[in-house]
Amino acid sequence: MRRVLIPENMENFLLKLSIMLVPALLAITCHEVSHGYVASRFGDQTARSLGRLTLNPLKHLDIIGTIMVFLVGIGWAKPVPVDFRNLRNPKKDMIWVAAAGPATNFLLAALSAGLLRVIALLDRTVLAPWATGLLLEPISLMLAFSLYVNLLLCLFNLIPVPPLDGGRVVVGILPYRQAVAYSRIEPYGMIIIIVLVFFTKIFTYVLAPLLDLGIRFLAGPQSALVYNVTSFLMR
Repeated sequence: MRRVLIPENMENFLLKLSIMLVPALLAITCHEVSHGYVASRFGDQTARSLGRLTLNPLKHLDIIGTIMVFLVGIGWAKPVPVDFRNLRNPKKDMIWVAAAGPATNFLLAALSAGLLRVIALLDRTVLAPWATGLLLEPISLMLAFSLYVNLLLCLFNLIPVPPLDGGRVVVGILPYRQAVAYSRIEPYGMIIIIVLVFFTKIFTYVLAPLLDLGIRFLAGPQSALVYNVTSFLMR
């Protein structure tokens, strides 16, 4: 039987896809579901009535946002609809609904880091070399990217510009008059975010140092693995 040769660049693409797909989908899906879940706890059942309180990624998938994860390491899903008028205390409850997304991503990052540490311990003390290569190495690569992408989503969404979660938290915290004034920038929010990300040094001087601090704090000795994996994936 004739052997089918796969071009090296295609092999790299498939390898990257196998590492990134599950962590990326889980990160953006859990982020959106958490918004809807917390909103439902505070009185708004919009997401529940539309079937969006599910971990089925197909319900939340945004094609462009998913492609961006693989191109630049960060992306988005279809926003879970929240009608803030249905919340029992709209201004205060908005803070918790908005903060739920970044908080969920941070918890997923911490869980990924914890599992990386456990795998490293098992590798040193318990498991045979074949088990490490066959079972633990693929899982470790996915966990390393999971830590990276969840921390990045957490930090990016905390930028205090509506409609990002950080902007909604600021609106919820500000006194009423200032909150109304600040919320008026939301129609221009995505333009502001694009300018900040692509035409300023906000990533270099703000997000990247915080991301580095978070990785080192959570992953500890496994930080090098996280950096090596993300460097390979972002090439």
